[in-house]
Amino acid sequence: MTTRTGITPRILTAAAAALLATTASAPSAWARPEPKAPEGFVTLRSVDPTIIEEMRYATAHDFMGVPVDGYRQPVCVVTRPAAEALHRAQTALLRKGYSLKVYDCYRPQRAVDHFVGWAKDLDDQAMKEEFYPRVDKSRLFEDGYIAEKSGHSRGSTVDLTLVRLPAAPTRAYRPGEPLSPCYGPRDARFPDNSVDMGTGYDCFDTLAHTDDPRVQGAQRANRQLLKGTLTGLGFVNLAEEWWHYTFTPELFPDTYFDFPVDRRSVGGR
Repeated sequence: MTTRTGITPRILTAAAAALLATTASAPSAWARPEPKAPEGFVTLRSVDPTIIEEMRYATAHDFMGVPVDGYRQPVCVVTRPAAEALHRAQTALLRKGYSLKVYDCYRPQRAVDHFVGWAKDLDDQAMKEEFYPRVDKSRLFEDGYIAEKSGHSRGSTVDLTLVRLPAAPTRAYRPGEPLSPCYGPRDARFPDNSVDMGTGYDCFDTLAHTDDPRVQGAQRANRQLLKGTLTGLGFVNLAEEWWHYTFTPELFPDTYFDFPVDRRSVGGR
């Protein structure tokens, strides 16, 4: 049997099946492309491959205990002026037998949103024993440890430390392993090949304040070496976090980006 158009039912059936198959595959084909970084962003490695990168939020070793949204690759993405200033700092530190090590650089807004959602879930305290043992999770917003916006999302802020050369290896974190307070003695904290800064990275504790008077001796000297090197090159330290520095003037002082942390986001730059 044929229709008035001369098309047989079998042809109509085949056409309908093809249409359904096309429709089923359409979401992936029509999905919104991921945003890309504008000109002005680079991978730090393209500017200075000698700086050590240990991108914590691409792993489960952070205060949430899971990789953070938006961290597709363990790579430091940052604005070019900040990267070039870090290169100058690295050149000076290498002469003294040290290397910079970055823990975090550009941070997409979706990662900040992940932090906020986690902070509101008061039942999830899997990593409390290491990262915030003396802070009630209900106070993370009030005490300033978590916020809905981060300077990292503007691209010129980095979290970093110093490593004495030659750099010793740092073992990987094993999810579920016993945790130790981030402010404890160096030998009791999670092992890190950095110099002793008095606390571990991302320690939600007043002892992490850069100039806390309780931090003395070699720990204070290490903090001051990092601060003195970076501030002399245009970086400004966040007083509450010894590891947190923003290069000024910022290339994008008013824009909070959301492209993923991925080499492809910067197009090979």
